[in-house]
Amino acid sequence: MNKAKLSFVVIFISFLLLLNTEQVSGQRPLRPNDLLKIKSLTDPSISPEGNWIVYTLSSVDSIKDKRNSDIWISAIDGTDHVQLTYTPDGEYSARFSPDGKYISFLSARGSLDHAQIWLIDRRGGEAKKLTNLKAEIAGYEWSPDSQQLLLTIQDLERADSLKQKPRNPIVIDKTHFKQDVEGYKLPLHKHLYLLNISTQKLDTLTSGVYDEYAPAWSPDGSKIAFVSNRTPEPDRNSNTDIWLIMAKKGEVPKRLTDWAGSDDNPKWSPDGKTIAYISSSANSKFLMYEQSLLKTISGAGGVPVSHTSVLDRDISQHNWSPDGTKISFIVSDDRQEYAASVDIKTNNIQIINRGNYEFVNLKPLNEDKFIATLNFPERPDELYSVERGQLRRITNHQDEFVKGIIFSTPRGFSSKSKDGAVVSNLLFLPPGSTDAKKLPTVFFIHGGPVAQDSYGFDLSRQMLAAAGYAVCAVNYRGSSGRGLSFTKAIYGDWGNKEVLDIFGAVDELIRQGVADPDRLAIAGWSYGGILTNYCITADPKRFKAAVSGAGSSLQLTMFGTDQYIKQYENELGYPWDNPEKYLKLSYPFMKANMIKTPTLFMVGEKDFNVPAAGSEQMYQALKVLGIPTQLVVYPEQFHGISVPSYQIDRFNRHFSWFKKYLNDGIPATQLKPAH
Repeated sequence: MNKAKLSFVVIFISFLLLLNTEQVSGQRPLRPNDLLKIKSLTDPSISPEGNWIVYTLSSVDSIKDKRNSDIWISAIDGTDHVQLTYTPDGEYSARFSPDGKYISFLSARGSLDHAQIWLIDRRGGEAKKLTNLKAEIAGYEWSPDSQQLLLTIQDLERADSLKQKPRNPIVIDKTHFKQDVEGYKLPLHKHLYLLNISTQKLDTLTSGVYDEYAPAWSPDGSKIAFVSNRTPEPDRNSNTDIWLIMAKKGEVPKRLTDWAGSDDNPKWSPDGKTIAYISSSANSKFLMYEQSLLKTISGAGGVPVSHTSVLDRDISQHNWSPDGTKISFIVSDDRQEYAASVDIKTNNIQIINRGNYEFVNLKPLNEDKFIATLNFPERPDELYSVERGQLRRITNHQDEFVKGIIFSTPRGFSSKSKDGAVVSNLLFLPPGSTDAKKLPTVFFIHGGPVAQDSYGFDLSRQMLAAAGYAVCAVNYRGSSGRGLSFTKAIYGDWGNKEVLDIFGAVDELIRQGVADPDRLAIAGWSYGGILTNYCITADPKRFKAAVSGAGSSLQLTMFGTDQYIKQYENELGYPWDNPEKYLKLSYPFMKANMIKTPTLFMVGEKDFNVPAAGSEQMYQALKVLGIPTQLVVYPEQFHGISVPSYQIDRFNRHFSWFKKYLNDGIPATQLKPAH
């Protein structure tokens, strides 16, 4: 039997096994339209008495083709779940008042120009609009006595530009002058204000040409810690510091930290004496490659103490224990996102819970109990209780989505790159497969680059696996989860070590017999799209199909067109000083005549992160060279594609492209057009 016939037989048998599994068990593979059933659970907050959690739950309105968010509360014991809001306008940022009487939230319901703060009396009744501000509320925090709200308010855009059509010209004088979603950065700032709830009096706490954010009340309500970059040119560096100000009008802020890197997210200890915060491991020149450290400093000032340096791993979501002796956090470590805590006196780090799943946030309830948002490879985000290290699920919002679907359970494996580097990866086999051989294989590459593929719910890879592919996630050098040196390995050297690592994973799966070397594809979004371009140029024959999403290649032309001016300045220098370096990193475009892989390019029309020009240039190059290619631009979309029908469309285009060029026999039922 020749190779082509053998491959067809293997695929046909696999397809029959999938059909049989669906008929016998009532389960079926995931399909693109299923994403309409996924709920997004965010921003949980615990009631003062510790019995309830309030959070935002968003779901897809398929008729309006958008997501809508509502406020829910769930009993911590899991016995009761109540939807509090139902409007089509969307509600978010829900909080309990410290006295337990109210639930507050933000919403622009009723066709308001800006979101306002609303209150729901916990005894019952309709929500009441508390504020009537003409500016945008970026965030808010209750005072400990429930008498005031600390508001973070963004300056209003020029009044004339709001009234006139056409708008006045946008005048720019900043170095960092554009940002995805935000657009062109206007000379607007975020400042802190105090709102007296009973009198509605609004007092200005901070003002000027700087931004303030992440404010936190001291437990006695007398002081507020916040974050600000008050260097002469804040858009040229990442040097944020923790500042303190008395919680009353007319006070002058005092700088608490002086590290040349970033200090962020202050949180007061229960006794009000100490502030815990996240600090960068290196100064501002490392930018995205720096690692987060947990530090504490006296509220009166002094020398900071680092508590997690020994981990050599990123941490996030830090919170004090009720007795103030420990701080809990989430650790990003080699494909896992697990819960841990540190004793602030001994720096002894203990694991609270870890496994092949992903912690998203973590909040202590008492010394032995935590409330967390988790997701598993087979289930998106839900709320869980972590009691003495054991998990108990509180919510079941994803039941409709997971019902009847058979998911892939990823397995970890390591690969060795050509230069000897060892890389951690994940493999998703088609659902129901146990010993699959010679499968068409997609290497789906994560963005960032500082991120990691973990044992959490991964819709993109699950969707591709459900279509009959083996799917590989590669945590190439530059990824987080393996320490600072591993992350910094690609500093100023893009498209080199990462490509070696991806090719090493390819070679390993071929060696294991999983991947068919004649039916390999590569895809990714953002830096994953950039690496897709690098890979199809570095080895023109290896991949038979590629999908490059929101990527770029001619890095020389990205200077001044994207939002990464600080990275260019610090990592690459200026094009006129280092043209050779920029051209070296632009080799996918400069050597486009070497590319043989049929490549589909996708991008959001309004992407300011990796602008559409990056995809357009590569599409144009392949088009004039006669290489099969196509460009898909999603209207009005930013770097992240948010319209549900476009998300479905994107999956279907992956399937169609791979079916066409891998000849892999994907069942036609998987190839449904978007609606």
